[in-house]
Amino acid sequence: MISGFATPEGTKDFSKKSSVDPGNFNIFQDLHLSNVGIGTYLGNPDSQTDELVKNAVKQSVLSGVNVIDTAINYRAQKAERSVGKAISELIQEQKINRNQIFVSSKNGYVTNDADIQEDFMQYVMRELGKPGIVKEGDITSGYHCMTTAYLSDQLDRSLKNLDLECIDLMYLHNGIEGQINDISKEQFLEKLKSVFELYEQKRDEGKIKFYGMATWECFRVKDDNPQHLSLEDVVQMAKNVGGENHGFKFIQLPYNMNYDQALLGKNQKIQNKTVSILESAVTLGVGVFTSVPFMQGRLLAPGVMPEFGDLKSSLRALQFIRSSPGVLAPLVGQKSSQHVSENLEIMNVPPLSNDDFVELVKKLTS
Repeated sequence: MISGFATPEGTKDFSKKSSVDPGNFNIFQDLHLSNVGIGTYLGNPDSQTDELVKNAVKQSVLSGVNVIDTAINYRAQKAERSVGKAISELIQEQKINRNQIFVSSKNGYVTNDADIQEDFMQYVMRELGKPGIVKEGDITSGYHCMTTAYLSDQLDRSLKNLDLECIDLMYLHNGIEGQINDISKEQFLEKLKSVFELYEQKRDEGKIKFYGMATWECFRVKDDNPQHLSLEDVVQMAKNVGGENHGFKFIQLPYNMNYDQALLGKNQKIQNKTVSILESAVTLGVGVFTSVPFMQGRLLAPGVMPEFGDLKSSLRALQFIRSSPGVLAPLVGQKSSQHVSENLEIMNVPPLSNDDFVELVKKLTS
């Protein structure tokens, strides 16, 4: 297994050695993180896709990207394995060191293993039910489980899949979204506290460096929605569990020119002021990674996105997201070498200044 984790020195060294515009790294938690990351969500769970994902990760890292995002349920564990192979090969080829890259994964959803030819429920019963990792009632109707026994088991599987001794960031994956149809909000918050206690323990064990929440709805919806969570309350919970040096430092949510609630929706309260989730995150010292930058390509069709900056559509999408105050990086799902090359042309262009971004938003919302 590969030892180590992303460090301030390693990530700074990566940013200096990369050939991209130096403005394309954000410093957060003393780490130099590229302002575009690679995501690994889509694709069939087959060996052909394994090869594509592995190569796309390698090409992205060699093009100046040091943020890699995956999840245990993506492609039924094969996404993590593809990422692990890419990292191993890059290290063997002496192209990178482990301390230069920031790797995140997610757990919470119940998944099978695409490398084992077995019915989904048979796998779940054999791997999780029989050993007592999950008990009756642990798994929700949305195939989600956030018991500490289950999440601990999944973390160990993720480490094995990735061939890493330590994952830089472990997210609870769509926690309230996967649970709220079956339990009350109060019950969810109790569960969340026990998850934070588990993640703090895993930090002490050196298995993860940070933890967070990868979400779809809870930080974007209005505060009267049952799925809504207050980021201020969540951070306070982390402080209560882990003290001032707690590890809850990141969230992930959907954000693009169509899903603009993170920027424009005032659904969070902080110090009794109503603000957007991005403003709240900046105030609370929480880094934000964003998903679905192209909405699976729908945003790239001609005429869908407004023109600006003399950039083609994919680069406009990324430029808008990564220039938004509070966003560390959009995570781009890219598999073909051609798409990686096209999307990462953005790394040769600096992000918009705050003033230019504000002007652009005014133009877009007028």
